[in-house]
Amino acid sequence: MSLPAGFLDDLRNRVSIAQVIGRKVMWDQRKSNQGKGDFWAPCPFHQEKTASFHVDDRKGFYYCFGCHAKGDALTFLRDSENLSFMEAVELLAREAGMTMPARDPEAKARAERRSDLSDVCEAAARFFSRQLNGAGAAAARDYLDRRRMSDATRERFSIGFAPDARQALFTHLTDAGIAPAAIEAAGLCLAPDGGGAPYDRFRGRIMFPIRDARGRCIAFGARAVAEGVQPKYLNSPQTDLFDKSRTLYNLGPARAAMGKGTPLIVAEGYMDVIALVAAGFEGAVAPLGTAITEEQLAMIWRLSDEPVVALDGDTAGLRAGQRLAELALPALTAGKGLRFALLPAGEDPDDVLQRGGAQAMQKLIDNALPMARLLWEREVSGQVFDSPERRSALDQRLRAILGRIQDRNLRDHYAEEFRQLRRSLFASEAGPFRGGPRNKARPRTAALPATRGSLLAAGPDSVEEELREAMILALLFAHPELLARFENDLWRLDPQSQAHRSLASVLLDAARHASPPSRETLQAQAGATLEELLARPHLSHAPQLTSDTDPDRVALCLAEDFAVLAARRAARQEIVEAMRDLDALPDEGLTWRLSQAAAAVEKAGRGASTPTEMSEDREGLSNHLQSLIDAQIWVRKRRSGPS
Repeated sequence: MSLPAGFLDDLRNRVSIAQVIGRKVMWDQRKSNQGKGDFWAPCPFHQEKTASFHVDDRKGFYYCFGCHAKGDALTFLRDSENLSFMEAVELLAREAGMTMPARDPEAKARAERRSDLSDVCEAAARFFSRQLNGAGAAAARDYLDRRRMSDATRERFSIGFAPDARQALFTHLTDAGIAPAAIEAAGLCLAPDGGGAPYDRFRGRIMFPIRDARGRCIAFGARAVAEGVQPKYLNSPQTDLFDKSRTLYNLGPARAAMGKGTPLIVAEGYMDVIALVAAGFEGAVAPLGTAITEEQLAMIWRLSDEPVVALDGDTAGLRAGQRLAELALPALTAGKGLRFALLPAGEDPDDVLQRGGAQAMQKLIDNALPMARLLWEREVSGQVFDSPERRSALDQRLRAILGRIQDRNLRDHYAEEFRQLRRSLFASEAGPFRGGPRNKARPRTAALPATRGSLLAAGPDSVEEELREAMILALLFAHPELLARFENDLWRLDPQSQAHRSLASVLLDAARHASPPSRETLQAQAGATLEELLARPHLSHAPQLTSDTDPDRVALCLAEDFAVLAARRAARQEIVEAMRDLDALPDEGLTWRLSQAAAAVEKAGRGASTPTEMSEDREGLSNHLQSLIDAQIWVRKRRSGPS
């Protein structure tokens, strides 16, 4: 509906925003100056201990210096109470003693209908609650006793019971003067296809009232008591009041708890929520029988920047978490994320609480995985990456995940996280070019004293490799038309310095687009980091970096540099593996592996553009390896000691 000119201004002027917000927060008396209308408090929209939430009562605005939430009294009511704009206006108008302008007939009829349906649901909730104490609900009470649900918890959540009779609720409500059409519209009964009196939708079930953010009953969830009844869980159908894709169980109480610093926990169902709340985790919510929707995710993020998703410890629970992570990817922004508490196999939150109490659940929450780790585990769990094809497929899947993240800065951080996890995975699997169960769990060992100062124990940041990385990056910035051709090589480059990783991220981001940006645009995105790179002596006068260089010639240079780096790093990993196996392999096996490593390093250098490009480094390493092989120092090491 449209409001008369000046109505909202008059409304804002009549209501103190400090009074509206003061019902949700505790003012910091040391920081606030109430006489001047200056109020400070911990922010009700995100978890914090310091008072970064500022309210200017005279101007009628609030602003949080932590999460940047801002607005007026209406905005606060909409965000804190999950109200529509007109609902917030009506609530504030009642508080101010103002009469709402007349609505158009259709809007007024819709509002009255929703109110009427809520009254029907409330009447049904009271009926179900009384029935739980009756003789016919003995099996329902036994079930709740087995779940250790106390009388206080049952009362808090208005738990009830629907008698196993065809028209128990329908008769009760019609006797109270409620029209059959209203009972049916509230989703509480169904009309037979062939005509006749409506019958109850819920029969022989434990009833869980579902309430909106304002505490009004809008629907029900129901669990069958008798074994074998399908479906075990049944929710109200969609009505004018209830849309399960836009509702969360326990939303209102959880939101109130969030204002006190309680963490938000997203569980799988209402029994999980009830168990968590009873154990002291009052910021628990759950979807209603379906996977979390985009609308529900937005509601969750309005409550908490980084909620914890508690997953049942089974395959279905893990898949639900992975689906949620996929849903969240495009909407991720800095500071907005998800963490996942992985419960033990076969257990739900209630099982954890009964077995180990609140401390066990708190430990799982404290150790919740960030979303990047959950996605990584999905891609690598139960797999062996013992071939280039399998490793390439993993890279492709990881790039697909990165491609769904819209926030560029966040995408860079995810890429860095995946690179580190990838490096760790392949190191634990005996290097990227070896596989098999024998090598999987072998711990790393220190280098022998005789080799600690040699190139055998050199780290991955050798000068030659660092210079070659710099040349690759500079060439791609100078010739962005080659990005598509070398995207896979760039992804596997695994740069060894932060500056190189930053530049590689810019290039990978550009490679995602069908048409690469211009050279000037790409270099502008890289900024000072690229300027520092190009100022290096070996790059400042490199002829390949000019725009008029033949692209085919540049492509050959890039292919060679990528190949040399890959070969050198594979050879180094082979050497590390050989040193680990000094005491495990037969002498001839170790001799063969060291010979192969030396040959690999020799081969890595043969593709250089000039004969001297790698000569000193390559020949020194090759000669040193060959001397070890010829002398068979490990044999003497093994045979030393008493005979």
